[in-house]
Amino acid sequence: MARPYRSLLYIPASRERALEKACELPTDAIIFDLEDAVSPEEKQRARDLLVDALGRLNFGERARIVRVNGLETAWGAEDLAAFADHASVDAMLVPKVNSSADLDAVAAKVKPPIWAMMETAKGCLNAAEIAAHPRLQGMVMGTNDLAKELGARFRADRLPLLAGLGACVLAARAE
Repeated sequence: MARPYRSLLYIPASRERALEKACELPTDAIIFDLEDAVSPEEKQRARDLLVDALGRLNFGERARIVRVNGLETAWGAEDLAAFADHASVDAMLVPKVNSSADLDAVAAKVKPPIWAMMETAKGCLNAAEIAAHPRLQGMVMGTNDLAKELGARFRADRLPLLAGLGACVLAARAE
């Protein structure tokens, strides 16, 4: 069984001070974001900063999860290569996972366990297949991107997202 997490903190990998501060924050896991939180012109610098920070800083018992750019982007392959066997990376978080084939493509390139960002309608419909992937250890709901894809307006109760969220929870619990 995977370790339960009460709190996960997203840190933009392009913000050096935020990377240093993360060593002190009371959280169970840190998601170092190379994707949405980093502008295109900062992607390379963010990757380099994160490689350095993971080798130099002490994050204690916090799980260290790297959210890479998608393989279809100009940065995805280099992100995977930079962290493929990095000793300080506990998992790789893959954005916009639509099927287990997306995870297969990443699994062939990296050693750490894989987490899936569930943020597309297709991904939610394929949640059971994704959850059954042998290298998958976590699923993270990307509610902003899912709402955008569905054309849903923001609602505090997230009612337009419940079907997708429910499908993912059921799939995760069934595994």
